Amino acid sequence: MILEPIQRPELTDKTKSAYEQFERLIIEIKKKKLPEEIELVINKHITQLNAVSDADKKLRNEIRKEQSKIVGLLAQKLKIVPKNYFKKTWFVLGMTVFGLPIGAALGVSLRNMAFLGIGLPVGMSIGLAMGSNMDKKAKEEGRQLDIEL
Repeated sequence: MILEPIQRPELTDKTKSAYEQFERLIIEIKKKKLPEEIELVINKHITQLNAVSDADKKLRNEIRKEQSKIVGLLAQKLKIVPKNYFKKTWFVLGMTVFGLPIGAALGVSLRNMAFLGIGLPVGMSIGLAMGSNMDKKAKEEGRQLDIEL
């Protein structure tokens, strides 16, 4: 059974927004059937967050850190991801993995490195397409959480 984050009515707007998003993430995770060892790790992260007594910037940073660890764990171990997870990931990967080499090849072949920048939007488009496909597949297979982070 996954633990609940403690209630924190004293939070400021920015921190409250981040904390509510974390709470929604936990609610969505609870809807999935998870192995016990994964639940234990998630509970460890929730306990870590609950232990933070500060209610401002330190808590906000801890929320981001623990949320990122939980999402990474679910993505890596169970392939369960939030909405648009792959799209956001492949956006950057597309530019670096595809865009830079395409731009460099174009620049070298035309003997003008000014064409290096042309590869970036091409790579970005490839990355967005690949990420969208992966997100669509995750949704069809029931591996998508109903939350966007």
